[in-house]
Amino acid sequence: MIPPVAPWTRPEPVVRTSIRPTPATDAPTAATPASAATPAGPAQGAPAQPAAASSPVVGSVALPPGTFGPVPPDESRQESPFEGFEEDAPRRGWVRGLLWTGVGVLVLGGLYTGAQWFFSDKVPSGTSVAGVDVGGLTRTAAQERLEAELGPRAAEPVTLAAGEASTTLDPATAGLTFDAAATAEELTAFSMSPARLWQHLFGGQDEAPVVTVDDAALDAQVETLRGSLEIAPVDGTVQFVDGAPTSTPAADGSALVADEVPGVITSSWLVTEGPVELPTEPVEPAITQDETDAALAQAQKVVSAPVVVSVGGQSPELPPEALAAAASFPATDGVLSLTFDGAALVQAVVDRTNDLLTAADDAHFVFRDGAPVIEGGAPGTTIDPEAIAAAVTTAASGDERTATVELVESDPEQSVAALEALGVTEKVAEFSTPVPNVPVRTANLRRGAEKVTGTLVKPGETFSLVDTLSPITIEGGYFAAGIVESGRHTEGVGGGLSQMATTTYNAAFFAGLEDVEHRPHSYWFDRYPAGREATIFVGSIDMKFKNDTPYGVLMQSWVGGGQLHVAIWSTKYYDVETSSSGKSNVVQPTTVTHSGADCAPTPAGSPGFSITNYRKVYLEGELVKDESYRWTYKPDNAVVCE
Repeated sequence: MIPPVAPWTRPEPVVRTSIRPTPATDAPTAATPASAATPAGPAQGAPAQPAAASSPVVGSVALPPGTFGPVPPDESRQESPFEGFEEDAPRRGWVRGLLWTGVGVLVLGGLYTGAQWFFSDKVPSGTSVAGVDVGGLTRTAAQERLEAELGPRAAEPVTLAAGEASTTLDPATAGLTFDAAATAEELTAFSMSPARLWQHLFGGQDEAPVVTVDDAALDAQVETLRGSLEIAPVDGTVQFVDGAPTSTPAADGSALVADEVPGVITSSWLVTEGPVELPTEPVEPAITQDETDAALAQAQKVVSAPVVVSVGGQSPELPPEALAAAASFPATDGVLSLTFDGAALVQAVVDRTNDLLTAADDAHFVFRDGAPVIEGGAPGTTIDPEAIAAAVTTAASGDERTATVELVESDPEQSVAALEALGVTEKVAEFSTPVPNVPVRTANLRRGAEKVTGTLVKPGETFSLVDTLSPITIEGGYFAAGIVESGRHTEGVGGGLSQMATTTYNAAFFAGLEDVEHRPHSYWFDRYPAGREATIFVGSIDMKFKNDTPYGVLMQSWVGGGQLHVAIWSTKYYDVETSSSGKSNVVQPTTVTHSGADCAPTPAGSPGFSITNYRKVYLEGELVKDESYRWTYKPDNAVVCE
C-alpha cells in the first residue's frame, strides 16, 4: 500500500518507463511467451536502430517514440512503492521559501516591538494636551507639566452659551475632574499601535485630556442651567390701547437638548477656547403668529362700527370705544378668544338708558318697639351678564350689529329666608354704662350707637368696633371731645367712643362670645367695671369678638336714661359666670408738672392698682371656656403746667 500524501504537498505524478532494445539475435527466454518475445518491428536482419530511436514498450504494446508509459514488470527486482513519482525537490524549495519568510517576519516583528519598547514612557514629539506642549517628555515630566499648566485652568469657571444666553459653570460642582496622571499614562504607555510608532517617528498631535465625570452631579447642574440658558417662547397677544386694537408678535423660545448637553460639556471642557456652545432646540409659543394675526383681524372688526343693544324696550348704542373697553382676547387652549366683560357691558347699557333696571331690596333687620324684625327681600330686574356678553360677541364679530337681550329677575343678596334661618329671636346679653354730662361726648356716643345698631355678625365672623364706627371723622358725624392719648388727657375727634368699646365688650363678655382683642384704659374710670373694660384708638387699638355660636348675632345700641346701652340678640347658647380678684397693689395718685403749649392742667383721678377678672362659659352644663384676664392701672396723677 502507498501511504497517503497530502494533496497540497503531493507533486504531480510522474510515470517513469523502462526502454529496452530488441536485437534480432536475442531469443526469447523461457519465461517469455514466444508471441510476446518478438516485438512488432523491423524485419529480421535489419540493422538495429539506436536505442534512443526505438519505441518504448508498455507491456507487450509498442508506444510511439517519446511516449512514456508504465514499466513492464520486472520480476527480478523489488520496486519502491514511491516509484513513478517525481523527486521532492520542488517541495523542499517551497518549504525553504516559507521558512525564510517566517524568519523575515520574526526579524521585522522584533524590530517593531523593540522600537515600540524603546519609545515607551516618552510622549511623542510634537504632542500637546489641550494646548499644553508635552512632546518628548517622560511620563512623570508630562504629568507635572499638565498639573502645573492645565490644573489651574481646570479650576476656573466654564462659560456656557446657548444662543444669545450665557452663564458659567463651576467644574467642581458639576463633578468634572482633570486627571493629569491618567492623561500622561495614556500618552506614554507601551502600545503596539502603528499610529503610536508613526507619531514617535514623525511627530504627534493635540490630544484630549482624560476627564472623570460624576454623572449625577453634572445632570443636576444641567437641570439648573435651564433657568439661565433657556428662553421662554413669547405668546402672541391682542389688546386694545386707547380703543385701538394692537398686537404683540409671537416669538419662538429655545430649550437645551438635555440628552446632549452633558456630553458636549464633557468633551469641550479644557479644549475649547471661549464659551462652550450648548445644543438647543426651538420651542414654539402656544399662541403662534398666525393665531395672533387672526385675533387682530377680529379685534379690528369689533371696533369697526357701534353695536345696538335692544333691551327692555330701549335701544342704547354702544360706540367702538365702549366695546373696546369691555373686550379682551385671553388665551384659552392655544387660541386667542374674543371675550366681553358682561358686567362692564351691563353698566355701559345702564349708563345709556333711563330707569332700565330696578334694584333688589335686600332683606335686613330693623328694630321696631325695641325688637328686631325683617324687612325687604323683594327681587329686582337686571341684565344677565353672560347673556349680553354672548349677544354682543356675535354682533361685534359680524355685519349685523344688533344684540337683543332680555331683562331678568335679580334676587336680593340677602333673602328673608336666610335671615330667618340665623335664629335671631331673643336678647341674650345686655350691658349699660353711665354717660357723663358732656353734650359733645354724648353726641359721639349717639352717632356710634346708630352705626352699631343693626350690625349682623354671622356664625364664624368677627366683629370689629373700629370698622363698624369708621370713619371716625368730622365728615363721619363725630365731634372733638376728651380722650386719653399716651397717658395724657387731651382732645380728639370721636372722644368718648371708648365708652362704646367698654359697653360692647361687656355685652359680648356676658353672651359668652370669643374675645379676640381688647385692651383696658391706662387709668381706671369708676363708671366702668374695674379690669373689665376696653378702649379703642384708630390704627393701633381695636375691640373685637368672634361669633363662635351656630346662630346669628345682631347688635343693638342706644343712649337713654343717662346710660349707653348695648344689647346682643340671638338664640341663647352659652351660660356665663364671672368673678373678680379685687384690687391689689394700690398706688395713690400724686401731682406731676408738665410743660409745653399742649399742657392741660387736670385734677387727680383714681389710684393705680392691679385686678384679675375671671369668666367661666358653659355649654349645656359643660365648662367650655375658663378664662382670666389681669390688668394693672396707673395712678391718674394731677397735672400742673409750668
